[in-house]
Amino acid sequence: MEPGLIILFAIFFFGVVAGVPVGFVLGIAAVVGFIYEGINPAVAFQQMTSGMSMFSLLAIPFFIFAGEIMLHGGIARRLVALASGCVGWMRGGLGMVDVSTSMLFGGISGSAVADTSATGTILIPAMKAKGYGVDYAVSLTVTSSIAGILIPPSHNMILYSLAAGGGISVTALFIAGIVPGITMCLFLAIAAYVMAVRRGYPAEAWQGFRHLAWTAIDALPGLLTAVIILGGVLSGIFTVTESAAFGAIWAVLVTIMVYRSLTWDNFVIAVKGSVRTTAVVFMLVGTATAFAYLLAVYRLADLLTAGMLSISDNPIVILLMINICLLLLGCVMDMAALILITTPIFLPVVIAIGMDPVQFGMVMMMNLGLGLCTPPVGAVLFVGCAIGKIPIETVMKTIWPFYGAILVALMLTTYWPAMSLTLPRLFLDYGG
Repeated sequence: MEPGLIILFAIFFFGVVAGVPVGFVLGIAAVVGFIYEGINPAVAFQQMTSGMSMFSLLAIPFFIFAGEIMLHGGIARRLVALASGCVGWMRGGLGMVDVSTSMLFGGISGSAVADTSATGTILIPAMKAKGYGVDYAVSLTVTSSIAGILIPPSHNMILYSLAAGGGISVTALFIAGIVPGITMCLFLAIAAYVMAVRRGYPAEAWQGFRHLAWTAIDALPGLLTAVIILGGVLSGIFTVTESAAFGAIWAVLVTIMVYRSLTWDNFVIAVKGSVRTTAVVFMLVGTATAFAYLLAVYRLADLLTAGMLSISDNPIVILLMINICLLLLGCVMDMAALILITTPIFLPVVIAIGMDPVQFGMVMMMNLGLGLCTPPVGAVLFVGCAIGKIPIETVMKTIWPFYGAILVALMLTTYWPAMSLTLPRLFLDYGG
């Protein structure tokens, strides 16, 4: 292995272990790597600038802002009411409501953290009041929030397309995430139902079709955000960036003019939150671009491909090894950084064994999404435990059935291409 590559990863590893923010670690390691190779350090900053200058990245701040507006503008509460009317009558009904709301809200906000914050603030206290275990409530809220990463729109898929060189259609990625996301939520609902039966959790009273109709009408303006975004992209009326901008405008109009629930203070909080998140993402994009440039110089992807194929040329074994690597990395690093770092490394490997890049994108999203729910760096897990006021150690004792449900969905997504590729081929004539 090249000495420069060893130095690059040594700096990165020790920086992460020392607690330095990943964005800074990537930038420092890249600059040191350029200096070691005798390349003008100015090239590193040129790479950072070019990485942040791609037009498609403009969709990210719009999606983030739309999610923040919906989080603070009352849309989440209406989606919870709609989900409660649909599935609340089942045994452990509030658990079913939790999963259903994550599907609805995640498909609008595109953010697992926003999903956990929005639905958890409402449903975790509600489940506690109805006699549900806090560990159950937090575990289900945290794991079901991954739906926001898979069900479109998802700014993480834009990052994946960027890290792959920009040649993968973001629209195809959006459509490909629908079936894996819904499948994962179905398995989570089954696990939630089984646990609810074993623990003797109650079912909510059926409130009738009239109540269901009114909650659906009330939630419809918020749900139209996702319809506008996806419909605009699929019809060709909007690009992904334009649909993100229009979705953000629609979210503001709905929360101000229809629901009249967005106060000035909450608007300021939403703006600050979206600016903060966008700044972090763009810094990661810039520094990861410079880091990835050095990985290409050292031909790491070729080395890794040759190394894995020397162990086994069986695609099942290779994909299993990649899944394990992504799961372990997801436990200790931020998702956005991992997408930007690992995509150029693993994508050539999976292409070499015949896997479609869009399918691999779904595998990566689900893998790294699970990492958001695992210690020691699981941001979503921390948010859920903070809302439920419960130690992480307590949640970890009973969260395993939900982890198992996600892993089953992950294996199906990994080894059954039709699960993620059927809809892109049907709606977009995708030829991958």
